[in-house]
Amino acid sequence: MVNLTQASRELFSRSPDERFSSVEELYQHCKLQREGSTDRWQLPQSIRPATNTERLVLALGSDGAFEMNDWSFTQLCQMAGVAKDTINRLSPQTACSALLETLPCADKPVQILTIDSSVRSIHGVSYTRLWNENLLRMIREVATDFQPPPQGFNGATGLYCGEQDLFCFLIDPTGWIDIEGQNFAPGFFVWNSEVGRRSIGITTFWFQECCQNHIVWNCEDVMTVTRKHTRSVGDALTEIRLAISTLVDRRDIARDQFASTIRKAMAEPTGDKEETLHILADHGVNRQLAKRAVDQVASQGQRFTIWSLVDALTQLSRDSQYAATRVEADQRASALLALAA
Repeated sequence: MVNLTQASRELFSRSPDERFSSVEELYQHCKLQREGSTDRWQLPQSIRPATNTERLVLALGSDGAFEMNDWSFTQLCQMAGVAKDTINRLSPQTACSALLETLPCADKPVQILTIDSSVRSIHGVSYTRLWNENLLRMIREVATDFQPPPQGFNGATGLYCGEQDLFCFLIDPTGWIDIEGQNFAPGFFVWNSEVGRRSIGITTFWFQECCQNHIVWNCEDVMTVTRKHTRSVGDALTEIRLAISTLVDRRDIARDQFASTIRKAMAEPTGDKEETLHILADHGVNRQLAKRAVDQVASQGQRFTIWSLVDALTQLSRDSQYAATRVEADQRASALLALAA
């Protein structure tokens, strides 16, 4: 088993304005971002750095001048082949001159993504964008029972979207199943960037615990799928849909098997009081605990079945003030339920 720390790294790196309380809220945010964004195709020589009230801006041919955020400024420096740290040490006027002299000329256009009066990203023709809105729409369709994890200690939600990328951490808190005698629930991380900051991908897993730091503990069946933002990036949606569907299908199969076990346990008689005490003794239940469980079933007017005994042991576990008694009652209840599997 492994511990997954991706969500924990996101928790410590995201500012409050990048957090969202629900998938729906995050989806609406990404939908508005897409609707407000425009791809502008320009030849490199028509991209002209300029100064505006002591700030560096980017003039895009006849489209006007746009401000840059940290990511698009980084991409502009990479396009010019000049270190970003070097440009940052210059005055706006000197930085403008340096970029004007180093930006390339070419026959192939550059795709520039803008929103309002700001440049979100700068890419060559080989980059293919996959919108966060499309990714989240698919997740809403497939992962209907999944929700964010319990809120982190600093208010982190597991759902994030900033200028550079998106990250979602979702779990199914009702999807607990038994895997080789231990309880696991399904969950997944999914991520994307509309501006080329990272690939698109998903990691699915079964986990036992998630702490307030959003470290996911004791994970099994960890599977990761990633794709770069090239021409075939649209196939990633099909692959991510399949990964989530596989997770859901396994959960549903386990639930069906569990429901079948419960029905059988409810119908499976254990005999009279003495025969029931013998069965409990054969399965390691000490005589005092067995007698209390049998007496509880009898006092409630129930038949002696595997399920009524499991239920009685579970109640005794919950009501006991002693940890040792709770542990033993839980263990014996699980062992009895296995008789009906």
